[in-house]
Amino acid sequence: MREDVVTLARRWIGTPYLHQAACQGAGCDCLGLIRGVWRDLIGQEPEPVPAYSMDWSEPQGDEVLWRAAARWLRAKPLVHEAPGDVLLFRMRARGVAKHLGIAGRIGPEASFIHAYSGHAVMESPLGPAWRRRIVARFAFPVKGE
Repeated sequence: MREDVVTLARRWIGTPYLHQAACQGAGCDCLGLIRGVWRDLIGQEPEPVPAYSMDWSEPQGDEVLWRAAARWLRAKPLVHEAPGDVLLFRMRARGVAKHLGIAGRIGPEASFIHAYSGHAVMESPLGPAWRRRIVARFAFPVKGE
C-alpha cells in the first residue's frame, strides 16, 4: 500500500486547474498532478511531456495518455484497489481515456484526488458515476526500479 502517494497528492488540493501545468499551488491539470507526485516520490520525470490538447487526440481515437501511463507506471488489475493507485478514466463511451486521478480512500467511502477542469485539485467521492469510467489502474514504481 502506498499511502505516501496519497499524502503527497493531498498536498496539491486547492491548486487551481491550469491546462498543461504541473506546479503545486500555482496550477496543474490531471496529468500535472500525476507528474508532480512522481517528482516528489521518484525524482525527475522519465520523459519530456509534449504539448497536448484538452481532447487528448480524441478525434483520432489515439490512446496517447494510456500508452504513456503504461510505459512508466505498473499496470494493475482493476479489482486490486489500493490507496495511491493512479486511475485512468474514459469520460464518455467510445472516447479516448483522458482523465487521471489518484485513489485516496477505498471501500464504502472511496475517494480520488484529481484536477478537474474549471475547478482545482480536489478529493471527490469515487461513486458509481466515476467508478464506471475507470478503464485502467496503475501503481507508481518504487524509486530505483
